[in-house]
Amino acid sequence: MPGLAVLLKRLNPGLAPVSPAERLRASVGALVGILVTGLVTKLALGTSAELPLLIAPMGASAVLLFAVPSSPLAQPWSILGGNMVAALIGVTAAAFITDPFVAAAVAGGAAIGAMMLLGCLHPPGGAVALTAVLGGPAVQAAGYGFVLWPVGVNSLLLLAVALIFNNLTGRRYPHRQPPSPALDHKTDDPKPTARLGFTSADLDAAIAAHGELLDVDRDDLEGILHQAEQRAFHRRSGEITCADIMSRDVAAVSPESPWRDALALLRAHRVKALPVTTEDARVVGIVTQTDLLDKVAWGRKGPRIGLAHRFRRAARLERAPQATVEEIMTTPVRSARPETLIAELVPLMADGGWHHLPIVSAHGQLVGVVTQSDLIAALFHGRVTAKVEDGLPAKAA
Repeated sequence: MPGLAVLLKRLNPGLAPVSPAERLRASVGALVGILVTGLVTKLALGTSAELPLLIAPMGASAVLLFAVPSSPLAQPWSILGGNMVAALIGVTAAAFITDPFVAAAVAGGAAIGAMMLLGCLHPPGGAVALTAVLGGPAVQAAGYGFVLWPVGVNSLLLLAVALIFNNLTGRRYPHRQPPSPALDHKTDDPKPTARLGFTSADLDAAIAAHGELLDVDRDDLEGILHQAEQRAFHRRSGEITCADIMSRDVAAVSPESPWRDALALLRAHRVKALPVTTEDARVVGIVTQTDLLDKVAWGRKGPRIGLAHRFRRAARLERAPQATVEEIMTTPVRSARPETLIAELVPLMADGGWHHLPIVSAHGQLVGVVTQSDLIAALFHGRVTAKVEDGLPAKAA
């Protein structure tokens, strides 16, 4: 019996856990997709059409489009190109090979090879190729028309539903990675977080050495690995939060404050940024040295708003400049909560270029600020502490 249990465990695909909400979303999506595809084709041709209004492989396509829309095998070119290329090969095999079983085998193998060559591999395409060969007299009589109807029309309709449904339910489709908040310094250096750990080149080399098709987007794989690194750092950093390291006695300005007041505060406190808060301490922006340098022209007669920034304000039909912080502050401002782990700040500050991060309460009120200096000190302290706890000399940190 133990041997049987081991065998059954090996046969288990080991799928990642999926939430009940995601299972429901995928099921409803497939239901809507197949139903709409069938109803639209029925309305277009009626029930008298000799060819089937909906072919069985669309059920397999629905699994990919709605259950795993991030898969490379479920992207628009995969479903359209894969299904139609497979149908074309299946019809050709049926036309030139008299034995249906030989024709089916040739169609299936050739369809896989062609889809991989054209970069549109779609597993249901194998079923489409077999349907073109074994679909019966109506399919054989349609000849190459089968490629457009029902294969092309079914694929296009199902794809259209997937585009609408997935995006309405919070799934980017066609799948793409959200842009990372990386600060571009116009140099060839990799972003700071990519200078340690694995690099994109390392990942590409590992995938090439693997030599097999991976049913996961390459960018998704890189993102998952970086998240794993971040979680490992969470564990090593001792769960330090923003509340542990933030400055609490923070200088701030109001939106109505004059530019000169903001500059005076920056100089008096020897800081490079000031949170902009309302009377109830709610953070509405941040004003930095860069804002004062890039958006304000300093002359003999005092500061005035820069010409480029003036044109931008006029284009947005904003009021004439009043020389207040509100006109030059950066907004919306990125912020964090006191309970946010400092490991989550590393990509924001290292790659996103944030030097100062306001820490706000649940109601958006300012409770502190974390700077890059605070973060560096915390990371260094955590590293030294870990070395000491492991019995190593602190200087080894």
